[in-house]
Amino acid sequence: MGFAYVVEHMEEDEETTHALPRWVELEYNHMRSFAGENATVKFTHLSCTASASLKERFAGQSTRTALLAAASCHQIGVLEVMAECGVPLDKVCLLDPKAEKELAPEDGDGRFAWFLFGGIAGDDPPRDRTSELRGLGFPTRHLGPIQMTTDTALGVTKIIVEDKVRLSDIPYIDHPTIRFNARESVEMPFRYIADGKEPRLPPGMKEHLHEDLNQSFEF
Repeated sequence: MGFAYVVEHMEEDEETTHALPRWVELEYNHMRSFAGENATVKFTHLSCTASASLKERFAGQSTRTALLAAASCHQIGVLEVMAECGVPLDKVCLLDPKAEKELAPEDGDGRFAWFLFGGIAGDDPPRDRTSELRGLGFPTRHLGPIQMTTDTALGVTKIIVEDKVRLSDIPYIDHPTIRFNARESVEMPFRYIADGKEPRLPPGMKEHLHEDLNQSFEF
C-alpha cells in the first residue's frame, strides 16, 4: 500500500439535519481519484452524520471503480488515528501555506508516510484553518502562494511525491472562469490542476455550481 493522505475535517457540520454540503462531498470524493488505487485517503474529525453519509457514498462506488484510493472515515481526530496506526509525528507531513519549505519529490522517498491537509480549504479569503494543526509539531511543507481547493492540494501532493514532478512543473489554471452558457459564468478564486485548457474539477461540480448560481437568483 502506498501513502496515506489525511484530511482533518474542519467544517462546522450540522449534526441533526444533513451531513455534508454537496460541494464538500464532491471534493472529498474527488480525492480518491486523485490519490489513486495504491493509496489510502483518511477523513478524520467528522461528525457522526458526516461520517455515516460519506461511508455510504464511498461504499456505493468502490465496487464500480477500481482506480480509486481506499477510504476510511473517522470521528476521532488525526492524532488519535495516528496512535491507533502506530504512526509517529515525524512521519506525517502537514501541508501548510505558511511552511518555509516547498514540497519536493524527495519528500516521497521514505521521509514521510502520511500527508495531512487541514480543511476543507474552501474559504475566500482563506481563514487559515491549518493554524489549528500547526501548533501540534508536524513537519511542514507548502504548495506555493496561491490557494488551492483541498482536493487540488491532495492531487498536487500526489503528483509531487509519487510521480516525482516538481511543484513548478505541474500545469495549473489560476482563478478560472467556469462558463455554463453564453450568459452565465462564475469565477473560481482558486488554483486548479490543468486538464488541457480546463481546470480539473470534481465530477459533478460544474453542474452543482450552475444550480447554486440559479438558486441565488431566486427570490
